[in-house]
Amino acid sequence: MKIALVTDAWHPQVNGVVRTLDMVVTLLRARGHEILVISPDQYRSVAAPSYPEIRLAFARARTIGRRIADFGADAVHLATEGPLCIQARRWCRRNNHPFTTAYHTQFPEYIARRTKLSPRLFWPYIRWFHRAAEAIMVSTQSVRDQLKRESLSHVHHWSRGVDLANFHPDAARPPEYEHLVRPIQLYVGRVAIEKNIEAFLDSSEPGTKVVVGDGPALEGLQARYPGVHFAGRKSGQELAGYYAGADVFVFPSKTDTFGLVIIEALASGTPVAAFPVTGPVDILTPESGVMHDDLNLAIRNALALDPVDCIALGARYSWDASASQFVSGLVSQDQRVDCHMSRRILAKAIFARV
Repeated sequence: MKIALVTDAWHPQVNGVVRTLDMVVTLLRARGHEILVISPDQYRSVAAPSYPEIRLAFARARTIGRRIADFGADAVHLATEGPLCIQARRWCRRNNHPFTTAYHTQFPEYIARRTKLSPRLFWPYIRWFHRAAEAIMVSTQSVRDQLKRESLSHVHHWSRGVDLANFHPDAARPPEYEHLVRPIQLYVGRVAIEKNIEAFLDSSEPGTKVVVGDGPALEGLQARYPGVHFAGRKSGQELAGYYAGADVFVFPSKTDTFGLVIIEALASGTPVAAFPVTGPVDILTPESGVMHDDLNLAIRNALALDPVDCIALGARYSWDASASQFVSGLVSQDQRVDCHMSRRILAKAIFARV
């Protein structure tokens, strides 16, 4: 199958969306699929306001559409709600070409944290963007239910995976862990306002707080929290060691739809403390994590959990399964024609019986 993937989030960005797309693209190419990635690095772009790491690229709908058409795409997937995908959506609509979308981030809450406006102001845009899709790919039941409440019921399950060859409890610990006061409480992810990291850094549980990651809020947090160990951006086996050597993984975000870092921590044998929100409530079990509105209580109780149970839960998440779910959610031109014909035949049959 020839798949055109349009995304406003791509390398060199480091986040869950990019990591998910990169892994799935790699697996699908290994299976023989042809993938055209249309991303911001291929066009003129500007830095996103208050978030210079994110580039907003601008291209005309016909420019993007010409690439999709020349590629001969069987299916088009729009991964994000940014400017590139808006133009791709416009071309697909003009040319009656089916497309799918994905809801990776709690976009209204994300923008609300940055603008201090109500999330409800941004839901009309979300409904407009996704309503014309043949299917909206979502990672959890919570998001499925949320979108249905917003009159977006045409959803398709697309879960996430973990690289079990890299993330495991025997990963080599970072040398600095030897000198840190236990218990080590770890955060991994973007260091940005929407991640609610201050809720973790303000918690009062004894031990050492470690933050792995980079982002626009890093410098400010370093100045405000001198007692926190900021390790910077890590990847691969080095990142795996940070997970495996920690005593508890803290996930303070309330704007994620899944939380890829949660299952990486679990696969590494590290229990999770989180708020009871979308993502954690869909992943964690009482044996692998503690969710509570009091993050101190969640951290304290998570420290008592058995790493064996965490490992078992993390092992359930497969990137191979994720890639298969993605492909099964795509809709080609022929599939849509067949689907519409089936609907018309069914409608005629029902009418004939009346």
